[in-house]
Amino acid sequence: MTSPLLLDTHVFIWTLNESTRIRSVVRDQLSDPAQRVFVSAVSTWEIAIKVSMGKLPEPPGDLLAALDQLGFERLPIEHEDTLLVQSLPLHHRDPFDRLLIAQAKRQGSILVTQDQQIPVYGIPVLKP
Repeated sequence: MTSPLLLDTHVFIWTLNESTRIRSVVRDQLSDPAQRVFVSAVSTWEIAIKVSMGKLPEPPGDLLAALDQLGFERLPIEHEDTLLVQSLPLHHRDPFDRLLIAQAKRQGSILVTQDQQIPVYGIPVLKP
């Protein structure tokens, strides 16, 4: 059994927009019903904040319905995740990414991200 995948926010947005930025091999993994794919509440929170600030366009349609339609699982933010952030070195200062890193560490997930700074945390990363 393969490790679950946790999507970074930008990869979730690219998936919603059917972006060609995602390699076909990764797209195949994301659509494989045998592969567990998680989207964290961190990502929907980040999207909501950036939309309200005008940094992102409003996602088309219902974001949670799209998440469910894609077959992705919802990953809540747990207290243990937030406390794990404290022990992470400050290689990365983005609070959303730091919380995703903590969740990937705690859950044993592969973080699907384009972010070049994340691999220094010693978690498995899959480039989209």
